[in-house]
Amino acid sequence: MSLDRRQFLKTVSVLTGSAVLGPYTSALASGEFHGWPDRYGMLTDFTECVGCRSCEKACNEVNHLPQPEVPFDDKSVFDTQRRPTAHAYTVVNRYENTGDPGKPIYRKVQCNHCNEPACASACPIHAYTKTPEGPVLYNENLCFGCRYCMIACPFYVPAYDYASAFEPRIVKCVMCYDRIREGKIPGCAEACPTQSVTFGKRSDLLKLAAEKIAKDPERYIDHIYGEREAGGTGWLYISGVPFEQLGFSTDLPEKPMVEEVKGFLSSVPVVFTVWPALFGSIYAASRHHEAYTREEMQHQSKEGGKEK
Repeated sequence: MSLDRRQFLKTVSVLTGSAVLGPYTSALASGEFHGWPDRYGMLTDFTECVGCRSCEKACNEVNHLPQPEVPFDDKSVFDTQRRPTAHAYTVVNRYENTGDPGKPIYRKVQCNHCNEPACASACPIHAYTKTPEGPVLYNENLCFGCRYCMIACPFYVPAYDYASAFEPRIVKCVMCYDRIREGKIPGCAEACPTQSVTFGKRSDLLKLAAEKIAKDPERYIDHIYGEREAGGTGWLYISGVPFEQLGFSTDLPEKPMVEEVKGFLSSVPVVFTVWPALFGSIYAASRHHEAYTREEMQHQSKEGGKEK
């Protein structure tokens, strides 16, 4: 089987991070992922989405992001295909409906929160964490800007904040993790007026999706995207048209990315694995030292002011 350029780079990224993290056997689940059965997820029903962008607005507000250049009620954004950015953790794109030209299809795009995330496997300094609750989190204080995660992600999700050249930062959806821990639901699901976005336990969402498809087979294609792709994802999708028509990658393996390339791990040169981790550790230590120094200076300044 031949590999295209991006697939090759993706493989190298996963290999590099995995080799730094330790033997691949410790990073992989055997076969299908069975851990954390009560983890949460999201289900998007594209047959219900009307392209109102309420989810974008809610995400913007919940994550304290700057106002977009194009207002949320301006439909001109649908003239181009968009990806999540440092200023938009989720976006909605419009696609033509060949079966019903007068009724376009809208697709919400954000991090899919993989069961076994390739971004975490590729990261040489553990900046990514797969939580027991389901969301995949990112620690910007550890990141040193290698961007292996961007190459490794099979869904092209992580975005790099190019405005902060001296403060490397990857930005992406975290499924409103803080809200989940507070017993709330993610902002996009709460704001959706048509209930095309549903939050719940992943196992329940899979049942709900299957029930919808079985109940109305004329409306849906018989496939739940994310159930098995790349080892399975926390964000699931059902659609009335084939997923490739909506820009989805439909040639992904069912096994996690690391599982696909584990046979190559032993041949990765040490220089490709040790150096990024060493550099990252030094960078992270420097960041922590700078933060500690600033706190000390602020503390001393306050103390000095009290003495006066």
